Amino acid sequence: MKIKTKYNKHNVSAYQQTQLKIKRQQGFSLLEIFVALAIGLVIFAGVLSVFVGMKSTVSETSHYGELQENGRFAISVLSDDLLRQNFWGDYTGSITLANINPVPAAPVGECVGGGVNNGTFPLATGSFRTLWADTVTNASILSGCVTDAKKKSDVLQIKRVVSTPEALVAGAAAPAGNYYFMSNMDNGTLFAAGTVPDVKNGRVWEYQHHIYYVRDEAVGSDTVPVLMQGRLASNLSFAPIIDGIEMVRFEFGIDMDTDPTAAGYGIVDAYVPTGSMTNALWDNQLSRIISVKIYVLARSIKKDIKYKNKNTYSLGGFNYTVDDNYRRLLFSSTVTLYNASIDMWN
Repeated sequence: MKIKTKYNKHNVSAYQQTQLKIKRQQGFSLLEIFVALAIGLVIFAGVLSVFVGMKSTVSETSHYGELQENGRFAISVLSDDLLRQNFWGDYTGSITLANINPVPAAPVGECVGGGVNNGTFPLATGSFRTLWADTVTNASILSGCVTDAKKKSDVLQIKRVVSTPEALVAGAAAPAGNYYFMSNMDNGTLFAAGTVPDVKNGRVWEYQHHIYYVRDEAVGSDTVPVLMQGRLASNLSFAPIIDGIEMVRFEFGIDMDTDPTAAGYGIVDAYVPTGSMTNALWDNQLSRIISVKIYVLARSIKKDIKYKNKNTYSLGGFNYTVDDNYRRLLFSSTVTLYNASIDMWN
């Protein structure tokens, strides 16, 4: 006679309990695996989408940050130089060979702009131009001293003096590598390094001749536009100062009233783009250039293949249309030329 024993987990050994548990365990069904994979893919797609979006935002923000920095720097450099244009220290007359004599020989590689008297130093004929610009139509400009200028952009030329780092007096030795201007209120002389000439009650200033233009530079398989600056030391030399500056344009504020007692004296009558400036306007005959509008178009250094730029940018009276993958920002500023109407600095 068999006796049936009711199963009780307490009546079996630990080994037997383990074996029973193993027998009762079951794996995931095929449907459950597919559902889990689908949920995982959805979560992964969401995370990937967020990552890609953040990366795109960071790249876009970086490009615009770069544009802001380069564009504002270019505006600052041009504005500061224009503000000091035509400053001649104590001297109050016009820069002519009759009053500024003698002058040194032209430096090596001299850049001569438009007009009959637009070199580094004044000549005997024509009005000496301390401010001049032109719209580039040929890569070779300024009597051929520049051969890589970007077409449709402007070239700007500025002449002036600044204070010297050290006090130089007549008979002292002026450091090499610069040109200097020794003058009083009525006359003066320009000289290179060496013994400082004697001008009664005169002071010494450092003479500066700056040139700005835009050129394209090859960087690998890409092309990067840069703002170039030419500086007069022992000769005229050029160097890139700001990357990503694609175009620079100017408009010149003209005051047609030369009589200080006239009601409209000191007020801009019209802004004239560089290409429309005449010889009479550059030479301040029956008018004065008293302000300048600056337009700077900054372009990103690298392409963004996810971005298409088909915008038209208005640089004063000039419209510039593009069709590529570069981001751009347009900057503008107006500079008042205080030296155009000041006869004496106190």
